[in-house]
Amino acid sequence: MKSVPKAGVTLGVLVVIWMCIMGLTGWYKHPVLFNLFWIVILIQIGVMIWGLRLTAREGKSYGGQVGAGVLMSFIGGMIIFLGSLLLTSVVFPSYFADVRQLSEELLRAQGISEEMVKAQLEQQAAFQTPFMSAFMGFVGTLVTGLVVSLIVGAFLRKKPEAAAQP
Repeated sequence: MKSVPKAGVTLGVLVVIWMCIMGLTGWYKHPVLFNLFWIVILIQIGVMIWGLRLTAREGKSYGGQVGAGVLMSFIGGMIIFLGSLLLTSVVFPSYFADVRQLSEELLRAQGISEEMVKAQLEQQAAFQTPFMSAFMGFVGTLVTGLVVSLIVGAFLRKKPEAAAQP
């Protein structure tokens, strides 16, 4: 398998595995442990550095590195999109009800008025569907991939040929 698809598939599979761990352990229901979900960003950064090192060996320029990183993220994002849909629709069908309950408890613990709690929960509800959650995961993966590629590609790229010495 070539470098870009290998890194993209690895990214998607590792993130879906982490989402499964979050679901199976119930950490997404815990007021503090639900923040462990954001480890997906560290997973993506690590996989992208690995993948961009592979493509650097192929002699890609800066633009080639950025393009490769975005393509890796696109492939991984598609897997993450499908995995998220499956997990929140089939494997953990009460996921969004559990998240809503946790949000409600956290808002009430802050001493927010009942009207404000209801308003914030209604505002969040638009994004708390299997499709929207999966779509936002896909978009987040692409954006993170672009940013990481822009930074890492500057360091891991084919260096321009030195001008001929007389």
